[in-house]
Amino acid sequence: MQSFGKLRNIEPEELELMRSWRNAPNVRANMYTRHEISAEEHLAWWSRVQQRTDQKYFMYEMAETPLGIIGFMGIDGESRNSSWAFYASPDAPKGTGSRMEFLALEYAFEQINLNKLHCEVLAFNSPVIKMHQKFGFQIEGILREHHKLDDAFVDIYRLGLLSREWAEHRTNMFDKIQKFTKG
Repeated sequence: MQSFGKLRNIEPEELELMRSWRNAPNVRANMYTRHEISAEEHLAWWSRVQQRTDQKYFMYEMAETPLGIIGFMGIDGESRNSSWAFYASPDAPKGTGSRMEFLALEYAFEQINLNKLHCEVLAFNSPVIKMHQKFGFQIEGILREHHKLDDAFVDIYRLGLLSREWAEHRTNMFDKIQKFTKG
């Protein structure tokens, strides 16, 4: 699975790289918070994250090149669920998102021992909704006109994946990504 890359801790000297990716227009366009994040705002957020036990953020890297960020938020050990999100570097190669998602699911269900992983996606981000569904995520609901962006209200898709569903999809997704990586 090394061909998929790896998740590792984010180093302090990578915080500016992380912020630059998050501020890229194509990344910001798919986030709840769309303004350009200042260095001070980013460092204050990171400081708060470091104090929390219910959040974990990782750098995704491939061939020792940082390519994206994966975060788990609201980790609930009692109910064994968590929300998650990710974004890739604006110049990440094709297939990076799938490799990141595979490793995130492995971490969620094998390391955190979750029963359920869930996320929210802005309705217009249909490529990410479809990608999550390929991994076995189910649409659990649509929050109609739930978030205001610019002058319009947009729907939010809520998706969830149970550990047993991931167990059913894992081998197929591993094979697909492995084939793509070799091809």
